[in-house]
Amino acid sequence: MTEGSSDRIRVLIADDQRMFRDLLRSALSAECDIVGEAEDGETTLAIALRTKPHVILLDIMMPGIGGLSAAHELVRKVPGSKVLMLSQYTDTQYVMEALKEPRVAGYILKTDGADEILPAIRAVRAGGQHLSPSITPIVLREMNRPASERAAANDILTTREREVLRLIAEGSTTKDIATRLNISPKTAQVHRDNLKQKLNLHSTAAIVRYAIQRKMIRVD
Repeated sequence: MTEGSSDRIRVLIADDQRMFRDLLRSALSAECDIVGEAEDGETTLAIALRTKPHVILLDIMMPGIGGLSAAHELVRKVPGSKVLMLSQYTDTQYVMEALKEPRVAGYILKTDGADEILPAIRAVRAGGQHLSPSITPIVLREMNRPASERAAANDILTTREREVLRLIAEGSTTKDIATRLNISPKTAQVHRDNLKQKLNLHSTAAIVRYAIQRKMIRVD
């Protein structure tokens, strides 16, 4: 099959880690045309609008508008593209919120490797869906919960507050959070205060424990 063949899958890689983008590009190049790379949500949307990829590999945690917000914009403004979420986490709330979007066609983990990511890309390009084997039990467990319980759990924190919580748990300062999310330090502090009040968590150690218990961060 030649480079640029219409049979090849056009893929946009959106991840804020250059090394990971390089690894993906190398792993996918035999079957996919990489139409662009982006390290934040705004750039992802701009490239997607210009290139109209078949599949967008979208990191759930990126600077600026963030992966979940970017996914919402992408499925609205680039309806011909399928979004495949990438994450290194298995946080239930993030998984379920991502999968609410009708054209978010899958959720895979960065640790899955090319032998899992390539089949996922093929599946969503063909109109199917794909979940990482590690994600499937989480989705099934969540779907079996009563609807009222799912709604209550998902309404506790906003998407941005969950992003801030995860960054706090990973050791980021308020200034670091502001830089990472492209918001002002004052806004970052407001999100920090709000989530602490909602969850009744009054120390960084308590936030870390909360994040670990809900698998919002990796503990190696």
